Order: sequence, then C-alpha cells, then structure tokens
Amino acid sequence: MQLAQKIIIADDHPLFRAALQQAVAKAVPGVEVIEADSLTALQETVVQHGDADLVLLDLHMPGTNGFTGLVYLRGQNPGMPVVVVSGSEEPRVMRRAIDYGASGFIPKSSPLEVISDAIVAVLEGEVWLPQEVAEGADEVTEGDAEFAAKLGSLTPQQFRVLMMLTEGLLNKQIAYELNVSEATIKAHVTAILRKLGVHSRTQAVIEASRLGVEPPKTEMG
Repeated sequence: MQLAQKIIIADDHPLFRAALQQAVAKAVPGVEVIEADSLTALQETVVQHGDADLVLLDLHMPGTNGFTGLVYLRGQNPGMPVVVVSGSEEPRVMRRAIDYGASGFIPKSSPLEVISDAIVAVLEGEVWLPQEVAEGADEVTEGDAEFAAKLGSLTPQQFRVLMMLTEGLLNKQIAYELNVSEATIKAHVTAILRKLGVHSRTQAVIEASRLGVEPPKTEMG
C-alpha cells in the first residue's frame, strides 16, 4: 500500500505541532505537512488542500468547543479521515470522538513511536484507540447524533458565528470581530437557528454545549 503524502496538523501549540511533525515524518517518509493553529486556519487549509490524506486535530483549539470542530470537519469533508490528538484522556471522551466520526484518538501523552504507529494504522484503514480504551460502550445519544449532523451543515462563517455565540458575544461584537455588518450577523444567526432546528440563540448555545469537552488541566490541550 502507498501511504499518504499530505497530512494536516491542527493544533495551537507550536511545540506540540513540532513533535507531531516528527511522528508524522517517521510514519510517512517524504510526507508533506501543512499546519493550522485555529479552526479558522484549518477551514482555509482544508479548502486549499482538499486532497489531504489525514487531519490530526486538537479538540481545544481557538474557534472550537469540544467535539464541535470534529463534527463540523466531518460534515464538510466526509471523505477526509480525522484523528483527534488531545490532552483529554478520559475513555468516555475518546469513545465519543469515534462515535462522532473520528478515525482514531491519540492521547498527547503518548510516546512519538506510539503516535507514529497510530498514524500508520489509520492510514491503512483502521480505527485506532489506546488498547485499554478500545473496549467498552459509551455511545452518543440519538439526540446528540442528530444535532451533530445538523452542525455539519453550517457554512464556515455560520460555524464561526455559532462558536462566538457560545462565548457570549453580542451581534455587534461578532460583527466587529468578523469585519462585517451587524445585519449580516443577524442573517447568519437566523440561518443557524433554522439549520439547527431551534428557536432562539440561547437554545443554539445550549445545543452546542452538549458537544463540549472539559479542557485538560495541562497547558497543551
């Protein structure tokens, strides 16, 4: 089998991106690595590199809230495998990542050799979890799965607006951050509520919070 030649590393910590680059180079000699340090940067990278063979995704980058980044990416690019690489190491979190469409979950505490082996396994079509986590059921509820599917239908800009809503920002604050008019943000919010099947921004925020994951108590999440 010919291994992948293009892998996206999405993590906001430069030191960990460098460590992942080492693991990737060991797993796939001659690989092209593209880096992204936020969800916005990842969205742009995926558009430019739609032929990427794998995304290594941190759960706690700027612009994401737990599984929202994973769910969004899988909805927009269902053919692009995503492996979560995170400091969140609870078995429940790992299994839910798989339920939401991840092809693997690699704890950040893993040795580089283990990370390399996991990358090779996923590129060969396997779903990779730490051995002690692979067993055991903790599936997402039907409601979570349904909301995840709706979340994947949002456009990149609508997703950014939703994440800013979860941070408690007002329309005028979001408009300032995104350098658009307040009327544009109102239109985005209307579209978001319609796509998510909710009737208020508060309901949208509550729904999005269901996909949240408590950040790890380490610096590199």
